[in-house]
Amino acid sequence: MRNILFLSALILLFNACSKPNTKTITVAGSTTVLPVVSTAAEQYKKAHPDTRIIVNAGGSGVGVNQVGSQKIEIGMISRAITSQEIDQYPDTSFQTHSIGKDAVVPVVSSEIFDSGVTSLSLEQIAKIYRGEISNWKELNGPDKDILVIDKEKSRGTRHVFMKIVMGDKEADAPGADLVLGSNNEEQTAVVQSDAAIGMLSNAWLNEDVKGISIIMPDGEVIEPSLNNIINGSFPITRNLLLVTNGDPVGGARKFIDFILSKEGQDIVTQNGYVSIVQ
Repeated sequence: MRNILFLSALILLFNACSKPNTKTITVAGSTTVLPVVSTAAEQYKKAHPDTRIIVNAGGSGVGVNQVGSQKIEIGMISRAITSQEIDQYPDTSFQTHSIGKDAVVPVVSSEIFDSGVTSLSLEQIAKIYRGEISNWKELNGPDKDILVIDKEKSRGTRHVFMKIVMGDKEADAPGADLVLGSNNEEQTAVVQSDAAIGMLSNAWLNEDVKGISIIMPDGEVIEPSLNNIINGSFPITRNLLLVTNGDPVGGARKFIDFILSKEGQDIVTQNGYVSIVQ
């Protein structure tokens, strides 16, 4: 349902005839956070026609690096900033602002889900990514080789997924067949396959990309539902963040405040995420 947001990596929101006093806010980063910020920018612009908001995707790593190098005012990230990133930019005082909550869900092609593979343990998923399980029949599914989809190591979704599943946010995945970038790319790859597994934000599930439940060590099966994300029982959850260099000022401060307002938090929930205001 979000494919139209990613036909281009760049979203420009501006008046056809810019005035000399037009204010510009620059944003870049996580494709998970992008739908919220893009929609919020459109709404904010209606009340602030003298403001231009430029929003780029690229992933959480891009958001951190461009704020760190002070090329943009606001970064979008869906993971924590690493100590290495902090050390890389000693002149930048990273400050994060939580705008919502999300789950990273193991996803499979609808054909696999419909065959009966609707839940897996974290260890079973880890074995797939380590290359120790390579056919769905080993998991009571059809006799089909598993198409294992990984993400680029800088991606926030991967950091969160690998930390919980593999015990290391930067773990290698020798069983992976594809390494992709954006949520849109991975969603498309899962749709086009009839035997894929991958990792996506909860908001990216659809009829062709099914989120599977997690079998906990005690045998309890936890579905990737909004209720389970809200109550914290689903084991792979995260905060959706904006990052700035110190306290934001001017237009950046006002735009972040808008996203944190009731209208902005409604945009968060409309995009399939969980509001930080319950």
